[in-house]
Amino acid sequence: MEWVAERGTQRLRSIDAPYVAPGPSGVAVRDRLTHLTPTDEHILGVVGAHLGSLASRDLATRSREGHEHDADTWAARKRQVSQESTSRWAGSITKATHDQWALARRSQLAHLHKLEAGIGMLKHRLSLALGEKGTRPAPGGYRSRREWHAKSRRLACLQDRLVQVRQDWEAGTVHVVRGGKRLLNTRHHLQEAGLTEEGWRQRWEAGRLFLQADGESGKRYGNETIRITPEGQVSIRLPAPLEHLANAPRGRYVLACRVAFAHRGQEWADRVEADRAVAYRIHHDAERGRWYVTASWTRPKTRTLPLDAALAQGVVGVDMNADHLAAYRLDSHGNPVGNPERFSFDLSGSASHRDAQIRHVLTGLLHWTQRTGAQAIAIEDLDFTAEKTREKHGRRKRFRQLVSGMPTGRLRARIVSMAAGLGLAIVAVDPAYTSMWGAQHWAKPLNSKNRTLTRHDAAAVAIGRRALGRPVRRRTVPPRHHRSDGGGPRTVQAGPGALGCEGPRRPVTERAHDARARAGDARTRGTSASSTVRDARSASRWVQDSLLHTE
Repeated sequence: MEWVAERGTQRLRSIDAPYVAPGPSGVAVRDRLTHLTPTDEHILGVVGAHLGSLASRDLATRSREGHEHDADTWAARKRQVSQESTSRWAGSITKATHDQWALARRSQLAHLHKLEAGIGMLKHRLSLALGEKGTRPAPGGYRSRREWHAKSRRLACLQDRLVQVRQDWEAGTVHVVRGGKRLLNTRHHLQEAGLTEEGWRQRWEAGRLFLQADGESGKRYGNETIRITPEGQVSIRLPAPLEHLANAPRGRYVLACRVAFAHRGQEWADRVEADRAVAYRIHHDAERGRWYVTASWTRPKTRTLPLDAALAQGVVGVDMNADHLAAYRLDSHGNPVGNPERFSFDLSGSASHRDAQIRHVLTGLLHWTQRTGAQAIAIEDLDFTAEKTREKHGRRKRFRQLVSGMPTGRLRARIVSMAAGLGLAIVAVDPAYTSMWGAQHWAKPLNSKNRTLTRHDAAAVAIGRRALGRPVRRRTVPPRHHRSDGGGPRTVQAGPGALGCEGPRRPVTERAHDARARAGDARTRGTSASSTVRDARSASRWVQDSLLHTE
């Protein structure tokens, strides 16, 4: 559904058609390694540090190669790493190196586009007169000469950065820090971060450990390097220089702990018993002093439901905001059913708290959707990349912070993964004008004495109607003299088979008088009164509801 319309002097952009989001392609579960002995922790630290140094060297070699990388250079790097570990550890290290290099390249390209967009916006605003008002898609000129001068200096800085980033992109050079660039910069601001040098060193070393191995189908329990049995026993194949630390045959070290995955534990057990590939990653949380293991595996691509089949039982429209999700149930014709629902969350605090809040609010939304009987959830395909830039909204700092705090990417990934487990479909719709048109067409009609509809609830109705392929606006009310025969709006209508159903009906009292005259004088006053009530009840069944429509 693509269209472009003129509305006054404003040109509306095209609206993309809704689509069913594809399901997740992988699963990851995590469990804590409890009851580790000091020897176990020491062995894990030694092995992780040794493999981490090999991974750092391999990443540096891959970064120097740039565009000159091919299959032969990859094989040469793998042979070099195998000399100080094993062939399987070398395969995991080189694969992780390629994934990290590819991620750095994508981030570099995104940074390049962001610089180009910022430079274009600065040039546009600098070309306008001071104080000139902007339009809806583009801001106006700067307010003062001082701000104009500061932005012209920023333009020169961004142009210089763009030249450097473009040179690195063309040469294939990436800048990657194993352990994280943010943690590296924290070393120079320990007092502001509330860390000691020893505490920072522990986090830095934990971030540079390498203890992850890819799975292999057909091998015992799906992984020869890091093996976890169905009973939860964890063992690691030690690298060649550290085989003297083994406590089990064939250079393996068995940990004293047991693992039991609470989430998807049965699915994981079925895979390892069938010797299907499972990848493992062991990592250390230096802040809490805990060790964790993450198991992951791929899923076969599931066939996505057609859009019509997903929307056969209606849809739940969801409007995402900074502190809550507004949801409204719509039937298959696009009519709102029942009352709206709100799911609040708090994204302040640590990253783990924010992630838990997202999972909690999505769990409530999915369970409520199941209770309504709908099989699909409509959400907006939001992307606030252009709205976060300081070049476009420089003075509106609170607005930029509000937009940046909305976890659009994480919420999309979470809801698709969680909905697939419950058999619900996720329909992504174009977010254009949903809030504005929803408030214009649905906020006032859905208000009642017992319900006050917000603009967010109205936006949820607009999102649901767009997913169903219905126009966001309600059916246009006909002119006043077309609603009845030149009078006020018709409130009572005759049945479809009644004679003269297109004309106005006579008052109930007159029709009762005619019925009494036909029945004769034997009819009593009480009987005529009951006929009057019965006629009034039959007439009240045909009161037209201005909200429900199927067109």
